Amino acid sequence: MTARFRVTVPASTANLGPGFDTFGMALALYDLVEVEVTDAGLAVEVVDAGAGSVDEVPTDETHLVVKALRRTCEHLGVRPDGLRLRCHNRIPHARGLGSSAAAVVSGVAAGYALAGAEPDSAALQLAAEFEGHADNAAASLFGGFVLAWCTGGAFRAERLVPHPSIRPVLAVPRERSATAVTRGLLPAKVPHADAAFTAGRAALAVHAMTSRPELLLEATEDRLHQDYRASAYPASAALVGELRQHGVAAAISGAGPSVLALTTGGVLPAEVAADGFEVVGIPVDLGGVRVE
Repeated sequence: MTARFRVTVPASTANLGPGFDTFGMALALYDLVEVEVTDAGLAVEVVDAGAGSVDEVPTDETHLVVKALRRTCEHLGVRPDGLRLRCHNRIPHARGLGSSAAAVVSGVAAGYALAGAEPDSAALQLAAEFEGHADNAAASLFGGFVLAWCTGGAFRAERLVPHPSIRPVLAVPRERSATAVTRGLLPAKVPHADAAFTAGRAALAVHAMTSRPELLLEATEDRLHQDYRASAYPASAALVGELRQHGVAAAISGAGPSVLALTTGGVLPAEVAADGFEVVGIPVDLGGVRVE
């Protein structure tokens, strides 16, 4: 059993407009988890995001990294006597940047490392089961641009390489959002015309993301989820609208409230005011989770 190692896991953005619960992309913003096998017991230290707030990030068996690690160890038949974890949380929580999925993926990767094994097809299944969809988890596992789906309870994903000219820019507000809340705003049914429109845009988005980035503005149009959830993040919805009016392929990142802009220049138009947002260019991560 590996006694000491470090897991680095990228943030992710999901949906990218029309690809609800299907599209994900890894971002070069990383959580870091240091893992050490000890004689007995569990010790968890949280640094950066969530530090000093037991209500926000627990330091016991309910910690998401620990839960995913335990589940993976059970799957692999590994039983460490004790563990010490030091979690450097650099991915902002509850901002639509895949912080929960990153925690789960780091736990899964740590479990495989403890077993001295490389992640296999079961790793995605173990990670995706925590959230019920694989878009963020697959992005953090594999890096790049991912297409995720589920067949008969089995989660699968394909990794694609985004066009090298795409330079994501994030606008991250102070406000937070909860996936459970935003999902509650979605209707049970949508008009057939809207479903067909969004399906067409999702198909176009795969082509635009990988080969024709000049089509991204049209390819990121959505009628399936963003308008229904706009009341949960009005400032973010307004910023998406303004960016799109200026020709920028913008969308809500995951469950929000962060805004993703798929640019080729790495900056937002000067005439677009992003007051209340931290605007930062973050490259695509192409490698996914790694253990050292």
